[in-house]
Amino acid sequence: MLIKSFDPIEAYVCDEGLARFCTQDYKTPTRENMKNLYMHLTNYSLNKNSENYKAPEADFLDDDTGSKRLISTLWK
Repeated sequence: MLIKSFDPIEAYVCDEGLARFCTQDYKTPTRENMKNLYMHLTNYSLNKNSENYKAPEADFLDDDTGSKRLISTLWK
């Protein structure tokens, strides 16, 4: 068996990205809450329909409260 080695290993890391948050506080999955998509999934297309969804502020680059925000804002 021939195993090829790939040296050196390279990794590409992006400096910026999006952080998405559920619009309901997370709770350990149970039979009663398992289908609560707003609690267990961070998918924007679902959470934007939640009554708890908070749209990004006008200055998206500095918004630290929206349901979807920049990673750099999260780290601040």
